[in-house]
Amino acid sequence: MIGQNETCNAEQIPMSYLTCTLYILEGWTGVEHLEEYLSYVVYLTWLFTPLLIAFLLPAIILVLLYISIVILHIYKRRTDLKEAYLNDFWDGARQMVATLWYVHARIWNGYEVCGLEKIPDGPALVVFYHGATPIDFFYFMAVVLIKKKRILHIVADHFVFSLPGFKLLLDVFSVLHGTQEECGKALTKGHLLAIAPGGVREALFSNENYILIWGNRKGFAQVAIDAKVPIIPMFTQNVRESIRSLGGLRLFRLMYEYLRLPVVPLYGNFPVKLRTYVGDPIPYKTNVTVDELADKAKTAVQSLIDKHQKIPGNVFRAVMERFQTREKED
Repeated sequence: MIGQNETCNAEQIPMSYLTCTLYILEGWTGVEHLEEYLSYVVYLTWLFTPLLIAFLLPAIILVLLYISIVILHIYKRRTDLKEAYLNDFWDGARQMVATLWYVHARIWNGYEVCGLEKIPDGPALVVFYHGATPIDFFYFMAVVLIKKKRILHIVADHFVFSLPGFKLLLDVFSVLHGTQEECGKALTKGHLLAIAPGGVREALFSNENYILIWGNRKGFAQVAIDAKVPIIPMFTQNVRESIRSLGGLRLFRLMYEYLRLPVVPLYGNFPVKLRTYVGDPIPYKTNVTVDELADKAKTAVQSLIDKHQKIPGNVFRAVMERFQTREKED
């Protein structure tokens, strides 16, 4: 406790411990009114702490990824088996990592999946909207592994493979570079494969309006046609409300377009409700073209966004459409 009758020097001036400390610091530094400066620093700290927390919270995802890597390394060291990299060997490790992400998903975001029964037992290509981070895909992958007992292969951007310490994690969870040949092999072997056609560009530069930034990317449709597998659209509600990026700033867009540097500050990782919706499969047809299939997939993902995501502009548009419909009926 701070004593109110303590003395600070030989003059026996009554003051508190805090005032005494400030008095001494003023003498050492030669700065007058030090208490006012410190009060201002405390005020700024109080003012910017929420902002600092908002930018630090996304680091939780990175921490969980490295915890997953540590789990895999511990699992690997537990045995002297030479077949350490065989798929059946890693099943236990995958279950542990999936459980970690599933528990986090349920506690932090109340995560749910609607339409999991639409995921077939055979091969299929899952096409989804890319949030600011793939946190929703990590959750979805954990659910598929735990409830369907299936590994969901995923195509990742090239920079992911250069992240320090990630090699084992990428190998164990079958993360692919994304060449058509590599994707085709995964599907012909009967695996599930997930692709976000918007990729990093969509992750960093889409916004709270959930705009699809697919450009002219249609390679995923060619892969599905070659492998003769269905395409399954997928979208996670509120994924942009959880984590957002500052991709709207022109500087970061130019850095990515010209230097291919995905350096855009993220903020958020707020504990909002996340719910992944799995759409109806788009079946393989022999006479479908790449352009037609790509358009169908894009339309299907957009339909999921329009149906399940509340966007201010969409709400206004829906009200106007209802009003116009009533006018026509009258």
